Amino acid sequence: MNVAELLSGPVAARPDAAALIEGSGTKRRETSFAALDAAARRIAARLRRDEVGPGDGVLFFAPPSAALYAALIAVFRRGAVAMFVEPSAGRRVLDDACAMWPPRALVATPKAHLLRLASGALRNVPVKYVTHGWVPGARSLSRDAVSGDGTADHTVEATDTEAPALVTFTSGSTGRPKGVVRTHGILRAQLAALTESLAARAHERELVSLPVVVLLNLANGAETVLPDADLRRPAEIDASTVLTQMKHERVMRATASPAFLERLVDDDNASHAFHDLRAVVTGGGPVFPDIVARLARRAPAARVVSVYGSTEAEPIAHVEAGQVSAADLDAMRRGAGLLAGDPDPCVELRIIRRQWGTPIPALDASALAAMSSATSEPGEIVVTGAHVVRGYLHGQGDEETKFRVDGRIWHRTGDIGYLDDRGRLWLLGRASAVIDDARGILYPFAVECVAREVLGVRRSAMIAREGRRVLVVERTESDPPLDSSAALSALAWAKVDDLVVVAKLPMDRRHNSKIDYAALGKLLERT
Repeated sequence: MNVAELLSGPVAARPDAAALIEGSGTKRRETSFAALDAAARRIAARLRRDEVGPGDGVLFFAPPSAALYAALIAVFRRGAVAMFVEPSAGRRVLDDACAMWPPRALVATPKAHLLRLASGALRNVPVKYVTHGWVPGARSLSRDAVSGDGTADHTVEATDTEAPALVTFTSGSTGRPKGVVRTHGILRAQLAALTESLAARAHERELVSLPVVVLLNLANGAETVLPDADLRRPAEIDASTVLTQMKHERVMRATASPAFLERLVDDDNASHAFHDLRAVVTGGGPVFPDIVARLARRAPAARVVSVYGSTEAEPIAHVEAGQVSAADLDAMRRGAGLLAGDPDPCVELRIIRRQWGTPIPALDASALAAMSSATSEPGEIVVTGAHVVRGYLHGQGDEETKFRVDGRIWHRTGDIGYLDDRGRLWLLGRASAVIDDARGILYPFAVECVAREVLGVRRSAMIAREGRRVLVVERTESDPPLDSSAALSALAWAKVDDLVVVAKLPMDRRHNSKIDYAALGKLLERT
């Protein structure tokens, strides 16, 4: 069940096709499926010589590139475990992650190796590799990938479906790191679920900013263009460079976070690069109707798909722009929330009574049914399925996000939503951000969706402060003035007390697409 086996089909069927294309201009580099496979086998031989094998953690600190994916495939082949820490998480999270699963090896860029000067945890990693160039105390994987000592490891370690393949560490809402463990079985199921409804096919060329989708394309034989941009800050990329790259490479599809795509479609040259796209898939944060409308205008021939999911469960639901009716848009403008679409066939989804923050004991099917909400009644979104992560490393985070029904593990997404009479999922925002006061319950997405649609603001956040309902909107100096009285009148149903305008709303560091409510609270304290 080793997930590396999924990549063998395209190597046999399309050996000379471009698996990965990176850079642009004189720095453009194309790596074929055969070349990527050969590099992975040589790196696997290096890992074997350095006694990196089944169950060993290999910590990655490198941006998406052919070098990274060759090393990642090599790690899978050896039965080792790839570890990723969000670059923006901070050194404390990095050190905690290394304590939770001490890595046997480190794979990093020359610049990332400088972290060894500040982190004792990284200095203590026994085996160190550099993706390219030279760094003291590290072996060059690029040299091994190209030539090595002429050897290649053609074996693929047999792994159990429950053997960890990939662990992603995040800072979590409390600041304590959580390790999301994707086993070989879950990762295969996740790739299968995405392939069923959202993936690019062989011979299609796609611009991709989301790492798991690159693995998906490698398994399906699709050609991936890695954006010539710093993906650590999707909302601040150089749009003109990426658009030029898209046009030069003649990409047919694009899959990226909403913030990344917003940056592109707002550029004056977007129409030329987007004109020939046949599909645009976006997720990793809420995809509001105005974003979809702008994407549809820029890419008139494309199927525009909004995906709802999370690291623990991807995908959960999705909807195409053409499936959103005028009545649906009107409902979103009146506070119905954000339409996420039909639940994916691979997932089993329920809406249960809102009880976020309280652990759920083991249940049976009848108890789950009794806890479930009626049609159009808001509650917590919970899911289960073959591609849903069963738990976190060392169980840290399981108590608040997992529960069992007749022995089967369900995942609590932490989001609030409801199912309409057609079985479609509507999102209302994070459970932790719901406002519940003397005037009733107010869901953040209901207000934020209206603010974007009716008031024409790009970003907004609904938050409670000192007993008052505060709508915070992002406006720049170039935006036309906002009529506060008209804005509050349009949101009279939400009983908004105050409207606060800020130059920039704090967003999540990973995708720059979700409101960071904790940081927003601190911002308001200073405002």
